[in-house]
Amino acid sequence: MGHRSIAPARRWITATLLTTLAALVLFPSTTRADEKQAPLTFSGGHAIGKEDFGRPVYLIAAGLGVKPEQFREAFSGVTPARGRGPTGDEARRNKAALMKVLAPLGVTNERLDEVSNYYRFRPQEGELWPTKPAKGYAVIVDGKATKLVVTDPGAGYNTAPDVTVAGVDGVRLRASLSFSKDLKKNGGVAAVERLDDEKK
Repeated sequence: MGHRSIAPARRWITATLLTTLAALVLFPSTTRADEKQAPLTFSGGHAIGKEDFGRPVYLIAAGLGVKPEQFREAFSGVTPARGRGPTGDEARRNKAALMKVLAPLGVTNERLDEVSNYYRFRPQEGELWPTKPAKGYAVIVDGKATKLVVTDPGAGYNTAPDVTVAGVDGVRLRASLSFSKDLKKNGGVAAVERLDDEKK
């Protein structure tokens, strides 16, 4: 009885080993010995245009669910206080100017306050609005970046950041951004692509 129960088990193990060896021969691993990963470095992405009143308009507009040009139109009616906080009357007039344009677009007073407060910062004191750096890596084969992977989109990029690959020179990359009403995800890196991969 004991010998008869062991034999089928041995045959199953042998068949499994043969199947595994055949798979390795027919379908070898796609990972190359000279393949490695190098981290992507993201820098910048927090520029503010001259026409944007010292505010990250792309982030604010996306948070409000309006177009950047619509927010610029709304803010053109605001009179900023220079070197001080606005008085009560100034604040009310500025809010009324903003809501005159934004309310018909579906923006509530509460949402305007929420988004404005989130992206409020004092550049004269070296502050920046809330940001989170993006992370990613490039697959390097024979010294060339063959694949670009974003592992964490980060947040708070008002403009596309510069992207480089650590230890690899001469690679021209471009990041694209994703804007959202979710302020903690707004202005994240959606993808990174090689410029020389574009079709001519």
